[in-house]
Amino acid sequence: MTGRKQLTLIDDDKMDAMGIAAFASLKSEGKLSQDKALNAYVGCVAAAIVKVIPKENGPDDGRWEVLVFDDPTPNAFALPGGKIGVHVGMLDVAETPGQLAAVLGHEVSHVLLRHGNERMSQSILADTAMSTASVAAGAAAPEYQDLIVGGLGVGAQFGVLLPFSRKHESEADEVGQIFMARAGYYPAEAITLWQAMARVGGPGPAQWQSTHPSDETRIQRLRANLPKAMKEYERARAAGKNPKCKRPPDEWINPEALP
Repeated sequence: MTGRKQLTLIDDDKMDAMGIAAFASLKSEGKLSQDKALNAYVGCVAAAIVKVIPKENGPDDGRWEVLVFDDPTPNAFALPGGKIGVHVGMLDVAETPGQLAAVLGHEVSHVLLRHGNERMSQSILADTAMSTASVAAGAAAPEYQDLIVGGLGVGAQFGVLLPFSRKHESEADEVGQIFMARAGYYPAEAITLWQAMARVGGPGPAQWQSTHPSDETRIQRLRANLPKAMKEYERARAAGKNPKCKRPPDEWINPEALP
């Protein structure tokens, strides 16, 4: 999708199986939101995004499972196997459907660009005692749980720091912005989203101290990508794409979590 060569040692079907297993674990350990309006809203935005995913990159049956977790942290994730999770706290930051589309476009892009596979493959090469077969076949084995769950992109919830690299984050930002534009969402809202995320996060470490791009670098790259995304947006709108996802009233928002 980006044309960049990647090291991917794990078969896609095995990555899907690990993603499905990890999502099942998250569902059993976390608390799911029972708010029907909130689930419908998140599901609506997610549906608009996954509809524009190239068929060769999505789940074989075209289905994605989308769940809202009753968690105040501003987080969202997507996993191989067609799984998407959004924390209620993310809706404190992503205040519009377009901003939520930017979040989901970004997270889905990590999956479609095989970033989890690439990161786990690098970990396997770094550990000579580890093999792709043992990791893929031993998804439930305690010695591989941190690698698998962290490698798939949700490690922070498990106390495991396996952040995506700057390259991965930048690729997901740019591809995600294109996806939201193709879905009919104004791509400049991706910039607004990350400006809001920067305010919530407060002053962070210098860029060289982190694997993530600095907020300012990320925003600059999204601005540079905006003309390309706007062309996709104009084509989508000309084709009649105009998602009507209605954000529910804000009674469910925790005022203490607001920036």
